[in-house]
Amino acid sequence: MTISDDASFAEFVAQRQRPLLRFAMVLTGDSGLAEDIVAEVLARTYQRWARISAVDDPNAYVRRMIVNEYTSWWRKRRRLLPHAQLDDYDVPTPDHAGRYAEHEAMVQRLARLPRRQRAAVVLRFYEGLTDAEIADILGCSEGTVRSHVSRGLAALRLDLAGELRPTPIIAARRADV
Repeated sequence: MTISDDASFAEFVAQRQRPLLRFAMVLTGDSGLAEDIVAEVLARTYQRWARISAVDDPNAYVRRMIVNEYTSWWRKRRRLLPHAQLDDYDVPTPDHAGRYAEHEAMVQRLARLPRRQRAAVVLRFYEGLTDAEIADILGCSEGTVRSHVSRGLAALRLDLAGELRPTPIIAARRADV
């Protein structure tokens, strides 16, 4: 890399590191994991900065790298952990500080969404991206993005309203007991 590339990368990181960390935090639901993913992605970005800085929107490219890294991490983690431990890891531990309680509650609600829906909702409402930009990052069509966002919002509304009820099969089993 040249000196101008180093300066360009340093400027990019100075401007985008906090928003990228926020995006990764909401995507993963775990601040430690978010920091690890962003650090890994920025390290790979630095190595390829000459090419990445030449694309139309380097920020979107790096966000896509974060989504891919999270997906890759999840797949690796899933192979390494027994199934019982996966359920414990899915929901992050809440932050007990009062001023962060609402934020933590939303992060936990987002964590219960499937990964693609969560990514679409986070990209739309936390990052303010359009359907086309989200489709490009997730590698799907704009209609699929709208479907993910719609289903994700519907699940969040049910969760917020406290209307999540057990399935009929579970309710029938409980009645038998």
